[in-house]
Amino acid sequence: MPLENNTIQAQNGVVRYLKDNMGTLIGLLAMCVILSFTTNGVFYSQRNLVNVLRQVSSNACLAFGMTFAIITGGIDLSVGSILAIAGTLSAGLIVKSGFSVPGAVATSILIGTALGLFNGFVIAKTTIPPFIVTLAMMQMARGAAYIYSNGQPIRAMIPEYQIIGTGYLGPIPYPVIYMTVFLIICVILLSKTRFGRHVYAVGGNDKAAIFSGVNVARTKMMVYTMSGFLAAFTGVVLCARMASGQPTAGQSFEMDAIAATVLGGTSMSGGVGKIGSTMIGVLIIGVLNNGLNLLGLNSFWQQIAKGIVILLAVYVDMLKKRRK
Repeated sequence: MPLENNTIQAQNGVVRYLKDNMGTLIGLLAMCVILSFTTNGVFYSQRNLVNVLRQVSSNACLAFGMTFAIITGGIDLSVGSILAIAGTLSAGLIVKSGFSVPGAVATSILIGTALGLFNGFVIAKTTIPPFIVTLAMMQMARGAAYIYSNGQPIRAMIPEYQIIGTGYLGPIPYPVIYMTVFLIICVILLSKTRFGRHVYAVGGNDKAAIFSGVNVARTKMMVYTMSGFLAAFTGVVLCARMASGQPTAGQSFEMDAIAATVLGGTSMSGGVGKIGSTMIGVLIIGVLNNGLNLLGLNSFWQQIAKGIVILLAVYVDMLKKRRK
């Protein structure tokens, strides 16, 4: 009986997921069908599909953290810059300071996580809006990356370091595996734990959450700490893949993360959102970028397309609220 109940719950969960995301799933499927015809089947080649998954893995990890932040009624504009400082540090500590690869990676991720914690602490303990706090961190972290690297890429042609971003487990690239692991963890955290319930409560009404016994300050600090960790981890993987610490890495990545999160149905007003839905938004952004590249359109058109997508997604969110 318990096994049958679990099976029924799983089936109900899949059906509910499909119903909740029917619009975005249809949009994603339509894009894939159109690209299959306009690219003469190149889009559906195994090599290209693996490439799409590898490309979206960075945005996915950032978008997972962004989803938590936006559900609480905040936002994290610093993820791209934290990505840059963590990636630059990981390469610099190996090349300049003689750190071992594990030591450099751990130190860089720890520093990026600390920057996220700083964001959360200031947001939780002051009345400064998250937009301003993370905007300030975006500037500070980016500046720190330029200062540390003297504005130049730091080459790190170390096989043990490069494999973090270029390795494969069978036919699956490591970045895709990282993305999958974080997807599972974040889904469980948000939907199956007390912390997840607190995140929704804070985003729904933080004053009511306080009266319900929720530690709002601690919840916000945990959310932004997690966002910092995911950004730092992504930075290390990305720079290892390039074999170079780039102070320019991650520029405008926060915009893609926000776009994917909003496309997935997360409300900018807080209190509503799901990680599984964000993943659909990530795939839409990734397929859009990949398709435009295959069609030979330059990156300027990609920026316009993503801007239109964000605008439409927010408008749809407003329509949903009016109906409710």
